[in-house]
Amino acid sequence: MATRDYVKRGKAPRKPARNTKKQPPKSAFPIKWTLIALALVAGFGYGLYYLATSEPPAEEKVVAPAKPVSKPVKKAEKDIPPKPEEKWTYIEELENKEVVVEANAPEVSSRPYLMQCGAYRSASQADERKAMIAFQGLESHIKTSQGEKGIWYRVVLGPYTMKREAERDRNLLQRSGIEPCAIWYWN
Repeated sequence: MATRDYVKRGKAPRKPARNTKKQPPKSAFPIKWTLIALALVAGFGYGLYYLATSEPPAEEKVVAPAKPVSKPVKKAEKDIPPKPEEKWTYIEELENKEVVVEANAPEVSSRPYLMQCGAYRSASQADERKAMIAFQGLESHIKTSQGEKGIWYRVVLGPYTMKREAERDRNLLQRSGIEPCAIWYWN
């Protein structure tokens, strides 16, 4: 068997890269279409200029026919039926009608309302909530209460004579991101 020298043989030829597609050549500036567009714009501009500067043609006199022409207005008046009378009278009735609405008086509770916007273990958390409420233009105060598990600091607003006032303030606080707030009777 003959000996083969693999060193002299050299490296295998390289494979061509996959993305070697040539970009299509860029097209030159479209002179032909540019000239056509300019010609159309110039023609349109000249047409407008001509219409603006030219005088309208003189009107020619029309010779009246020998036979008198009847007026078409009289004929049209004969063809039009009389105006119908309205069957409905609600338009006049509604113009002159007054509507009386009886509104119920708002309910005034015998007990005032209280709104609580949080109960916290630490006084600093309660002070933070009180400050957030104060930034909304409402006045609140902190009540301390002794519970089974220790002291609680409750942030309360009120007293409110009507529940509607408390609801209004609660909606204002909800829009500013301060929630949950509960409305109860004042104890």
